[in-house]
Amino acid sequence: MALAPDAASSTDPNPVEADGSHIDAPGLQYFVFGLFFIFGGITSLNDVLIPKLKELFTLNYTQAMLVQFCFFAAYLIIGIPGAKLVKRIGYMRGAVAGLLTMMVGCLLFIPASQNATYGIFLFALFVLASGVVIVQVVANPLISLLGSQKTAHSRLTFAQAFNSLGTTVFPIVGAAVILGSLATVSADQLSGAQLQAYRQAESEAIWQGYLGVAMLIALVALAVWLFRDRLQGEKHEASSGLAGVDLLKRSRFGYGALCIFLYVGAEVSIGSIIINYLAQERVLGQPESVVGWMIGLYWGGAMVGRFIGSAFLRMFSPGKILAFNSAGAILLIVVSTMTSGETAAYSLLAVGLMNSIMFPTIFSLACEKLGPRAADGSGIINVAIFGGAVVPLFFGMLADVSGSLAVAMILPIACYAIIAGFGIFARRPA
Repeated sequence: MALAPDAASSTDPNPVEADGSHIDAPGLQYFVFGLFFIFGGITSLNDVLIPKLKELFTLNYTQAMLVQFCFFAAYLIIGIPGAKLVKRIGYMRGAVAGLLTMMVGCLLFIPASQNATYGIFLFALFVLASGVVIVQVVANPLISLLGSQKTAHSRLTFAQAFNSLGTTVFPIVGAAVILGSLATVSADQLSGAQLQAYRQAESEAIWQGYLGVAMLIALVALAVWLFRDRLQGEKHEASSGLAGVDLLKRSRFGYGALCIFLYVGAEVSIGSIIINYLAQERVLGQPESVVGWMIGLYWGGAMVGRFIGSAFLRMFSPGKILAFNSAGAILLIVVSTMTSGETAAYSLLAVGLMNSIMFPTIFSLACEKLGPRAADGSGIINVAIFGGAVVPLFFGMLADVSGSLAVAMILPIACYAIIAGFGIFARRPA
């Protein structure tokens, strides 16, 4: 999209198009890629944390999924206030605020581990997620604005590949640090003081891992703060009340927001149980500490798919690609539930490859032509990520009632079917 004449002739080194749809800030996108890497990695650590806490506190699947519920509930509670904060203080300062909140959440794992209390772990996750929400409110629209609207789908998918790099690296390291310390004794064999001592000792690896993450976040926050004035002339449309809710009246945006809800729910549901799924006798029949590293293959597939997808989205209709990937995810889940051994394992892990382009494509398709209301739209989309709290909880309930993770897979299948419909619906530009 061409710059407006007055913007093009301005002495402002980072001019903004008249409709607020394009910000020219060379080099800034690399900082945004770093933000995608950080919040992606932290989110995927939940998939390693769940089997650990499930064992330590002898939880069923429904109780274990409270980890994801408390984490993703932050999107519902913080999404719109986070958008308002970003509009008030700007993208860069908003990113710093989010990063500092994430750091506080990581540090709360220290008292949670020392007290060996499940409720404190859940509170720490909520605070951590609140920071992630604010950072995501900044990152998604900003990467869309840092270039031409015509290549927004491709650019956001490429940025999401760095998100996937984080979701691949963090759980592999986390599995070695957190799951690697699982003792030969099980929590359900202990009681009283012995059980409390066991939980405190075994959870030490958790707070040490998150302390390292807190230090990394502090460095990133400092780097972003030093460049806080790099972005000049950004525009945000004033709003009041529940900013952006009126956007749901637009059929394209409303359907897209629903699909974000369902997509995140399906992706998180599978990621949350994949270690337990692979450990089943029907599948690989190995302990969680042995198969834990394989979660990296699930998220790694998403990373590879996003780098490839960023190229394909420049050549083909994003809506058609979204429908194709959704159908592929359904097929892979069906294959996994109907087979056993390595076929069942790797077909489910390959769902990550199908997931690759879904979030950025749904986001950009839903938010086309929002212009200066991009922050409002991003806030609503971030509220829709609350699906990562709701769908996994119902998934856990279904798994407990049926006694089978394979039966519970019918829920993500339904989610992907609806997403395929959105791809067909939004196959043409807004």
